[in-house]
Amino acid sequence: MDEGHTGVYEDALCRVREIGESAGIEAEVIESLLRPRQVLTCSLPVRMDDGSVNYFTGYRCQYNDVLGPTKGGIRFHPDVTDEEVKALALWMTLKCALVGLPFGGAKGGVVVQPKALSPMELERLSRAYVRAMADFIGPQVDIPAPDVYTNARIMGWMMDEYEAIRRVRSPGVITGKPVRLGGSLGREEATGRGAYICIRELAKRKGWQPDQIRVAVQGFGNAAYHVARLLARDGYKVVAISDSKGGIYSEQGFDIESLWQEKQKSRQVRAVYCEQSVCQLVEHKEISNEELLALDVDLLIPAALEGVIHSGNVESVRASTLVEVANGPVEAEAEHWLDEQGITVVPDVLANAGGVTVSYFEWVQNRTGYPWSLEQVRERLETQMGEAFDRVWHLSQTEARTLRGAAYSVALRRIGEAVTAHGTREYFGGQDG
Repeated sequence: MDEGHTGVYEDALCRVREIGESAGIEAEVIESLLRPRQVLTCSLPVRMDDGSVNYFTGYRCQYNDVLGPTKGGIRFHPDVTDEEVKALALWMTLKCALVGLPFGGAKGGVVVQPKALSPMELERLSRAYVRAMADFIGPQVDIPAPDVYTNARIMGWMMDEYEAIRRVRSPGVITGKPVRLGGSLGREEATGRGAYICIRELAKRKGWQPDQIRVAVQGFGNAAYHVARLLARDGYKVVAISDSKGGIYSEQGFDIESLWQEKQKSRQVRAVYCEQSVCQLVEHKEISNEELLALDVDLLIPAALEGVIHSGNVESVRASTLVEVANGPVEAEAEHWLDEQGITVVPDVLANAGGVTVSYFEWVQNRTGYPWSLEQVRERLETQMGEAFDRVWHLSQTEARTLRGAAYSVALRRIGEAVTAHGTREYFGGQDG
């Protein structure tokens, strides 16, 4: 295969066209998803600690709101582009439709290296973003949430700034907030737990014995940690973990809690085993992220950024199953090769939908003023994700589709029902009685 990447947004549109047409989705529905509803680009002036002013570019895309107010995270990353934000917002549109949430899709981002900012500079940037977006977002219009390099504290700052501008208490404007500011219990673990539920459901259908399954996880952020932790708890052998700097491998597997503890302390992925506060190095091999993707494992979990598996490296993938915890980690052209090899791919619009699902739960709690217990959140996430996986699996079996094809078909049909309810060419042309 030729090396190279397609544009991430064009790649996303390609899949919508291809899967929509093969599933018999009405052309008007597909057409409605080939362009965003609106995109706002802004320049954010931030006073730095040395007294100077730096300008950062911010984006917010509201892609499609036919099912409800738009919903999607905000990422702080040096590689954010308008094309990436539109692709992420499109995927969020499909994700919300797939799991049955009354939301459309959105996404936001700021072009910044957040690790280079002081805590006070980060707060000023977060508040500047909301000032620029204050007329664009709202609890019944567009509800942001955390994403790459943003977190609960940043969401708290953003909510506070929005409330100061509007002069009204409005906890539902942002999800993923600190619990004491109206956040939901279980939100921090939600994306990883949702992926874990999908893997557990897949294991039932494939007849897996957890202690026989070797797992490699690319990425070690919040979502990756929680899915790895839950899998290890069930007996899966997590043999490789990586972050942006590289990874580690051990055939014996790792103690995930110890790795996470060391990551929080040293900001490095290091192979250690910790007994309370005492940690010791364990035997391991250092590997690159590319080497991790090519490991001979049963389950590969790309949980970093989009486009990491592409036409230039897909033929090195040896895992029999991929679960996309990151958004768009497998490019469309690369997935054709995976399908030909019989490699199962659980798509991002299903596998990482736990985060937006619990964000929806948080939004509901904010609107009713009635907080849920952690047990309630987990039970409802189990139900929502389990039903979504079952629906996708059933369709993949009855219509001989890949799991992505089935997931997109479910989402597109739901969006299609909403579009049809407003009237399509058949109705207005007099062909629909």
